[in-house]
Amino acid sequence: MKIVDSQSVKSVPRSARLVLLVDDSRAQRRTLAVQLIRAGYHVIEASSGDQAMTICIERRPDIVISDWMMPGQTGLEFCQWFRNMQADRYGYFILLTSRNDKKDIAAGLRAGADEFLTKPVSGAELLARLSASERILRMEQSLRETNAQLNDTLAKLRETQAAIDRDLREARRLQQSLTRERNGRFGEFDLSLVMRPAGHIGGDLVGFFPINSTRLGLFALDVAGHGIAAALLSARLAALLSGPTDHNIAMRLTDSGHYEARPPAEILRHLNSLILDELRTDTYFTMVYADLDYLNGDLRLAQAGHPHPLVQRADGGIEQIGHGGLPVGVFADAEFEEVQLTLHAGDRLFITSDGLTETENRHGGTLGNEGLQAILRTNATLHGDALLESICWSAAHYAEGRLNDDVSAVLVERRPPSPPAAQTGC
Repeated sequence: MKIVDSQSVKSVPRSARLVLLVDDSRAQRRTLAVQLIRAGYHVIEASSGDQAMTICIERRPDIVISDWMMPGQTGLEFCQWFRNMQADRYGYFILLTSRNDKKDIAAGLRAGADEFLTKPVSGAELLARLSASERILRMEQSLRETNAQLNDTLAKLRETQAAIDRDLREARRLQQSLTRERNGRFGEFDLSLVMRPAGHIGGDLVGFFPINSTRLGLFALDVAGHGIAAALLSARLAALLSGPTDHNIAMRLTDSGHYEARPPAEILRHLNSLILDELRTDTYFTMVYADLDYLNGDLRLAQAGHPHPLVQRADGGIEQIGHGGLPVGVFADAEFEEVQLTLHAGDRLFITSDGLTETENRHGGTLGNEGLQAILRTNATLHGDALLESICWSAAHYAEGRLNDDVSAVLVERRPPSPPAAQTGC
């Protein structure tokens, strides 16, 4: 093995390619080496395939020029080994041969050769082939550097995504905490809530708060969208609707210095003005707000683009209530109407977001109000959290597990009168 010290050749640039010459003929190697050095290449010589393999492992040449016919390992076998040992970079391989049979050329290409030169080698042709190899190697190096940059960028993106996921998981816990109480019992009424975002966080919100010793404020809203903007607005609305009396938008101070509840329609109008005039956001939301007197069961309700609430009577009959209305935050002059009804013993009120009614199956069909009513009838004997879980499960089953929207609901149930205790005789 002979290594030509290219640093002694002034015409060789520091960035020159490293060429490995493999030939059992010393004279042939010397002739090619001189031409290559004059052209500006670093050159290493090897007299056999075994020597060449050792050099490749230690030095990783950019270009290999190897004779086909050599004692021991042939140039074709060495070419196959050279291709198999490459992983992180490409080397250009030129086979020297006196053969010009098409089958031999095909065998060389299958082994991984890039070029063929017929012996005796013309200096001009050699330099022309090396010029072509230079273009290939530059492109490969550029691709390798680009891939390295992409991999580095991808690693940073993964780190960033992991940090975002951690933040979103924490945001989900915080958002779930906005609905601090999921159940309540007030007189003859039981109250149950559910809130399940489709992603980490969502725009749905449900809740309740005491108005006075006999009345409750109930609300369910759905901010357009499912991302961070929707979650932030829902958090802002939670503060407006669930804060202390003097900060709750549903309450107002009277001339006598006492707080009283605003009517449901007035609350929606007030929120509409707040969104358009003060918050000045392009986001809107749908909502149902209800004022329940839990002593006598009287309920006043206003609807703003939210799905129609359903009342399931004690006899199993289902009524759709509400006037539909416009979403909050769209039109400045939007009007909202109220409905009044009474929940009797055994009746229940169900308010849900469109995450349930617009649940789609794989054929594009939606669950709709009819499907939701069918689920309520099927689960008429269930109550509270068990009913809400069954409704959510039925919707997920209808969608084959592909729920793409937030799901939230408020369930208000008036318990039937307890049967009289049996009297025992002596």
